[in-house]
Amino acid sequence: MSTATSGSDAHDARSGALASPGSRTARGNRIEAIDFARGLAVCLMILSHGVNGLLQFEQFTDWGMVPIHAITKFSASLFIMVFGIALAVAFVPKVGADDWPRRRNRLLIRGLVVLAVYKALTVVEMYALYEPEDIVEALTYQNFPSYVEILGFYAIALLWIPFFLPLWARMPVPLQWASPVVAGLASWWLLANFDFWGVPQLQALIVEHADYYTWGQLSRLPLVLAGLLVGALMLRWYRDTRTRLGLAGAIALLGVVLLAWFAARADGDLGGALLAAARNAGKHPPELTFMLFSVGGALVLLGLAIAGGELLARALRPVTLIGSDALQAFIFHILVIFVLFRDQLGYMHTVSYEYALGLTLGLIAATAAWIWLIQWVQRRWSQR
Repeated sequence: MSTATSGSDAHDARSGALASPGSRTARGNRIEAIDFARGLAVCLMILSHGVNGLLQFEQFTDWGMVPIHAITKFSASLFIMVFGIALAVAFVPKVGADDWPRRRNRLLIRGLVVLAVYKALTVVEMYALYEPEDIVEALTYQNFPSYVEILGFYAIALLWIPFFLPLWARMPVPLQWASPVVAGLASWWLLANFDFWGVPQLQALIVEHADYYTWGQLSRLPLVLAGLLVGALMLRWYRDTRTRLGLAGAIALLGVVLLAWFAARADGDLGGALLAAARNAGKHPPELTFMLFSVGGALVLLGLAIAGGELLARALRPVTLIGSDALQAFIFHILVIFVLFRDQLGYMHTVSYEYALGLTLGLIAATAAWIWLIQWVQRRWSQR
């Protein structure tokens, strides 16, 4: 949320979305660690997009592919979990309130806004390299872009999850805790046993498809549900240092266990497994080995963010700034990569890995500066 935005309604309207932190509890106390965790996810996403947007995998250095590009695979899983955390912190406590329909409708409107931004950035991603008919196919869900597709996931999620939250709030606690496993098994069964009436694009949108680069609503739902569980625990335990550190430690330990499981599945070839993950093997549809690495790393980062609390969020303020308005950060970095770097400067496939990495690190800093500028202008405007 912009620091200039006044009123809890304006904040809540955006807090569950990609566009803003959702870091204000039902009592109005801000949890900046949520902004920081989201910022980590966005920074890793920019790191991936910036280098991948300019180079092919064959142009990466060995040290660039592993560990740098491998760790960027934590970003989407962390991002989706933080989405669930934001919903749990900002919206679930208000389910059943007299003004819940208005809050729900604001989320739905936000989903439509994100959908419009997604379609606009689809054109930005594709305009220089694709024919008009290819762009039309992507805009009409006959095909999918790559770099901006995460926005498509969020837009659709925001159009149905507001109706799911009241059901979640009424679920017995044991069923809430079992729900990520139930959703994961349902996604796996559908992927293996149902052809979605012969419409592969529909399969891609729900449980993903090997021929389409997109995040499925059901296949990634376990991460949202896990975020809802973590968010509920944060509401109870975050403000006390001892319980916060206990929660953070448990989350990070679970991440370490998943990473150890990933290493065990490598059968002695950990380097090869890391390289395969860096090259997106098993990302769409999600396979066990890739998800162990992606979710494990995301949980470790989430645990560190929660343990660091407000102190870490303020110490690494640029990261927290990026997480405080992720939609603006997403728009900014996509425009810079595809319009400035690739089109205007002609850097696509023409620069070294080191140069592309340097540009991308600079882009992360520029994104933080852009968010700061937007929030500064909004503060000044609100004071008029």
